[in-house]
Amino acid sequence: MKTIPWFLSLLGVAALSASAQEDTILWKAGSDGYHTFRIPSLLVTAKGSVLAMCEGRKTGAGDHGDVDLVLKRSTDGGRTWSATQIVYEEGGDAPITIGNPCPVEDVSTGTIWLPFCRDNKSVWITSSTDGGVTWARPRDLGTAAVRPDWDWVATGPGIGIQLKGGRLVIPCDHKRALASEKPEWNSHMMFSDDHGATWQMGAPIQAGGNECQVVERRDGSLLVNARMQGHFEGFRGIASSTDSGETWTALGNATALPCPKCQGSLIRYDDATLLFSNPHPPKPFAGKPSSARVDLTVRLSHDDGVTWPVSRLLHAGPSAYSSLGRLPDGTIMCLYEGGEKAYHEGIRLARFGMDWVRGKE
Repeated sequence: MKTIPWFLSLLGVAALSASAQEDTILWKAGSDGYHTFRIPSLLVTAKGSVLAMCEGRKTGAGDHGDVDLVLKRSTDGGRTWSATQIVYEEGGDAPITIGNPCPVEDVSTGTIWLPFCRDNKSVWITSSTDGGVTWARPRDLGTAAVRPDWDWVATGPGIGIQLKGGRLVIPCDHKRALASEKPEWNSHMMFSDDHGATWQMGAPIQAGGNECQVVERRDGSLLVNARMQGHFEGFRGIASSTDSGETWTALGNATALPCPKCQGSLIRYDDATLLFSNPHPPKPFAGKPSSARVDLTVRLSHDDGVTWPVSRLLHAGPSAYSSLGRLPDGTIMCLYEGGEKAYHEGIRLARFGMDWVRGKE
């Protein structure tokens, strides 16, 4: 893998504020032989390397087709980046969809585990022991990750987490076809207690959850934040678990977090703070938030997600999926879909500090 020269990489950096925020286009639609790049995932390793992942869609912007899982890597806090690396593709030009990256690092071993989906029918997993430079041959997790009555499954997208007790947790969702009813969407967790050697699934989170992210609260319980599909649409859904993600409360309606039907990102910044990002349309329609994917906003919570009193607009205009990360020095990064006329014009990386989120810069 070749690293682009620092002086060429800097040409892609646009400083929105000299002291507060930088914004870099990591992937531009039509580059590197791909029509569109979508579905970002950002992982900061324990040693400080930054892995930016997404789907490289070869022939169009649609969710299905000839889609590869691609990666760029940074070793200087997201200031400069490697060239695009293919983590996994299958079938050459065959319309096989490889996507929905949701990596997690096992800090006790240093191994990065990367679950992803094949045609949204099966979950595969690869791993890296050198900080994302090279990857093991992927393997199909089979029935450990997919139930027989599901006709759709997705990991993340975004990132997984490692609990204080060592369990690796991957947020997922699935769709179950019902003969006499509308399909049933639910979020769920996939987890490993043996450092990624084997995986199992928790119970479905009822009801209507889709793409989701999860954090561990200060008291050891888990909080999931989900895109809603048929329930509470226009807002995020939240639920909690007291058994490390095996069972969950029913999803509640998070009216403090308006959201179109879209993925969002949730991370723990420090012991006292959670960060959340999602598109937040400014004008409601018929009393509900707009369905437009615009105005990506970063929010802050000091009470483990009960309230979100602080917010800051990150990208005005078309924007959609996002993935937050925190560098060892406290710098926040957000890898997100955004553009001027359409959110799939490119995948961008914003770097900013906590003072910027609070409006102090």
